[in-house]
Amino acid sequence: MTVSDNDSAAQAGFKVLADIKPPFIPEGASGMTLLVEWTPGHPGLAPHRHSGPAFGYVIEGAIRFELEGEPERVVEAGETFWEPGGDVIHYQDGNALPDAPAKFVVFMLCAPGQPMLTFVDEEELARRAHLRAPRPTAG
Repeated sequence: MTVSDNDSAAQAGFKVLADIKPPFIPEGASGMTLLVEWTPGHPGLAPHRHSGPAFGYVIEGAIRFELEGEPERVVEAGETFWEPGGDVIHYQDGNALPDAPAKFVVFMLCAPGQPMLTFVDEEELARRAHLRAPRPTAG
């Protein structure tokens, strides 16, 4: 969808936050929207993957976000994130702030008959370690 300043949608207060073309949408996918609220310093979920693409928006605070093959980054309130789903490991999604809560909304497409989220075991993490971006070092 394209929204320009002349479109009635833009005049009505719409603002495009992200325009992403996912690499695939699982046939027969269902959509799921989640509200996630992390307490200050919450580490988030253990490494996991999603059966389909996910699109998110940080409402409050900041989250630490890391996908396989990409460096870790912080996504702050008002910013978006997305992940392709499928085989890609999602390493981090925890609260980046030690003294404030974080809240985000995520919409994901789930492949039929598959869970929305699957945790990755230590053996697979070790096998795929070469695909993870270099970790920050203490300086």
